[in-house]
Amino acid sequence: MFASLVEEVGELGREINNIERYKIKREAQTSALDVEIGDVLFSLICIANYFKIDMEDAFLKTLEKYTKRDSQRWTPKKR
Repeated sequence: MFASLVEEVGELGREINNIERYKIKREAQTSALDVEIGDVLFSLICIANYFKIDMEDAFLKTLEKYTKRDSQRWTPKKR
């Protein structure tokens, strides 16, 4: 399962590199960013299901963590 996730993240990286023009892929290779993101998400869901992790709960915990961490991060500094 983890190897599948790593493979999908690699494919996502190649697609982003193509879009950002870091490395242009050959014409015969066609893909779309949304499909690659979907593949990564599917792999993550498979791993979560295997380990009986509630994805919604995990995501809400992550949102809370980032909200607390970044609460003052993007506010303008007073002069």
